[in-house]
Amino acid sequence: MTTPTQGIDGFRTQRATCLLAPNPSPMTLDGTNTWLIAEPGSSSVVVVDPGPDDEGHLRRVHAAAEAGERRVATILLTHGHPDHSAGAARFAGLTGAPVRAADPAHWLGPEGLADGDVVVAAGCELRVVASPGHSADSVCLLLPADGALFTGDTVLGRGTTVIAGDGNLGDYLDSLAQLRDLAGAREVGLLLPGHGPMLTDPLGTLDYYLSHRRERLDQVRSALAAGAKTPAEIVAMIYTDVDPSVWPAAEWSVRAQLDYLADAEP
Repeated sequence: MTTPTQGIDGFRTQRATCLLAPNPSPMTLDGTNTWLIAEPGSSSVVVVDPGPDDEGHLRRVHAAAEAGERRVATILLTHGHPDHSAGAARFAGLTGAPVRAADPAHWLGPEGLADGDVVVAAGCELRVVASPGHSADSVCLLLPADGALFTGDTVLGRGTTVIAGDGNLGDYLDSLAQLRDLAGAREVGLLLPGHGPMLTDPLGTLDYYLSHRRERLDQVRSALAAGAKTPAEIVAMIYTDVDPSVWPAAEWSVRAQLDYLADAEP
């Protein structure tokens, strides 16, 4: 198991380095984490989530990735939301590297990413773990050599994620349970998220995420019983612990919760 160095921008394990995109917000926390992955001494590097279409950030990542005459072997996306993927085409143009993602709409090259795929590049193996829920196309990437899991928006470094309009709560709960199994089997000792700092207690984090979702479902049931009719009314009743600036996004999660309850409790 690797020993990580704390931090966000410039955070590194033995094989992974984070460069922080300059797009902080209540939804993106400090900004999007772009990850550079390579075995020490490798002549190539893998880039995960180039981030937004920000020329300064993309050129900074390019310079860091290709320092010492390295080349970018491939670009991987944890999912297609713009804060992770909008810069991918420009970054591919800078580097000549293909873009691989679960959603074919984001491919630049002949290959995508599917559950169980093993990406071998830059002296490393990255195992693809499908994790739909936050979005339909979300994947996590397991780097066994570091015992690290790149989680995109499936697990954040602070707080919890929303179920976006293209997500599904039932899928998300299944994905969290699968990731918890990986952590319980001691295959994962470190979570490297798409936003926020690294997490050194994967099992505790995933247990919290699962219990939080159960608690929110109970709160939605109570809000409905108290007469709430719309997602906005439910958010105002149960998301009192959340910054109101993200209440519109919280409505996405409430809609997902209502859909889940309608299917589970007809």
